[in-house]
Amino acid sequence: MQDFLKELGIKEVNSGAYAGGWIENPGGKELVSISPATGEKIATVVQADEKDFENILNNSAEAFKSWRMVPAPKRGEVVRQIGEELRRHKKNLGKLVSLEMGKIVAEGEGEVQEMIDIADFAVGLSRQLYGNSMHSERPHHRMYEQWHPLGVIGIISAFNFPVAVWAWNAMLAAVCGDTMIWKPSSKTPLCGIAVQNIINDVLKANDAEGVMNLSVGSGRIVGEKMISSKRIPLISATGSTRMGQRIGRVVGERLGRCILELGGNNAVLVMEDADLEMAKRAILFGAVGTAGQRCTSTRRVIVQNSVADKLIDQLKKAYAQVNIGDPLDENTLMGPLIDKDAVEVMMAALEQIKMQGGQVIYGGNALFDGKFANGFYVEPTIVIAEKQIPIICDETFAPILYIIKVKDVEEAINLQNDVPQGLSSAMFTTNLLSAEKFLSHKGSDCGIANINIGTSGAEIGGAFGGEKETGGGREAGSDSWKAYMRRQTNTINWSTELPLAQGIKFGD
Repeated sequence: MQDFLKELGIKEVNSGAYAGGWIENPGGKELVSISPATGEKIATVVQADEKDFENILNNSAEAFKSWRMVPAPKRGEVVRQIGEELRRHKKNLGKLVSLEMGKIVAEGEGEVQEMIDIADFAVGLSRQLYGNSMHSERPHHRMYEQWHPLGVIGIISAFNFPVAVWAWNAMLAAVCGDTMIWKPSSKTPLCGIAVQNIINDVLKANDAEGVMNLSVGSGRIVGEKMISSKRIPLISATGSTRMGQRIGRVVGERLGRCILELGGNNAVLVMEDADLEMAKRAILFGAVGTAGQRCTSTRRVIVQNSVADKLIDQLKKAYAQVNIGDPLDENTLMGPLIDKDAVEVMMAALEQIKMQGGQVIYGGNALFDGKFANGFYVEPTIVIAEKQIPIICDETFAPILYIIKVKDVEEAINLQNDVPQGLSSAMFTTNLLSAEKFLSHKGSDCGIANINIGTSGAEIGGAFGGEKETGGGREAGSDSWKAYMRRQTNTINWSTELPLAQGIKFGD
């Protein structure tokens, strides 16, 4: 086993259940973690079963009773220490992300940096959980609102960001006074175990064991227990739209809350006055980065006719220079897809594209020979479509980039919005009028809309999330913290009278 795995506490066989301490013999089945780069086993995880999950939930609920009473700035100090531990382990954890998920080293370390950034944000937030003060219509009354911790939070993360998305939720939830249970993706369980190992010493030193807990397990067992439990008031889930629809129904029926970060079908609009070099670079990173497996990956380029051919030529040349290979090699720009199923889904999508009139002008092949023999590698692919053919409206989680030509800004915006998803969007233009139109009420209908930067690579200072089938949830910055707390309105009567609101007279 590689040294960096040992330094992260990864063993040949690992417990996937943490309830204020590792459960030594979880009752679930063994789960083998496979490297998508080589197809080889990394390590084994013993999953939690229903009994283990109940143990984890009980521990989380008990820890909440004391954690909610810790002053928020003190909770922020614990998060600060977690951020420092993440700094110390940044390179090793980044390597594990690359090994288990397949994103290149720079992106793996970048993901850990997101964890550090959100920890820093949450530390400041711990002194800014503000409520409003309102003027009462009744004399000698004071009215205000305050925010209280919500309870045990369930966090369900996806394979493509195996550590950062947990941190977006966990750091905010922690300073808000909540405890949490994390169900990481079954495709990247070691990342979850490594993070739990990193934070455990901090939690123990601050008498905060049980605040952050882990439950590796299948969606059918652990996932269903988590989303159906009335003891978990909030579920934050990242994944497919289909998964989110299921979670939304189950949690909604028990009147719980959801933060849903689901599918994206993100477009870059390139206007005739755009800086094409900037646009090309942004599109390349957005479409090829993480092998097209980000929720913010660029799926569509909508380009004005007059510059379309020039942009296409530049993109083809840029794609030809993409070095595909081992994600741990610093010269690699694109690693593998997550597994064999992902490769098959991409190949099936390309068959549909051809049947629906799309033309593959670059790539389009799975790679099985030589250095690619045992991994799950594909070529990044460019497709020309005369219109938005049906398959374009269904997100394919792979490096397929559709290019559609349009005549003007209005057509470009209408086409951008004409998909079920609404996560991230971008326009490249040097025209102020076009930019403002794109950002106006009749412009992009996405949760994220950018000018002269791409669709991928959001900063944690802003609220992250989307509209329509993307789920409507918000994580990370701005006032996203409010989702992890409950609002309470308070009125204090400091007089000896009892006037009623709205001037109502009742009896004498």
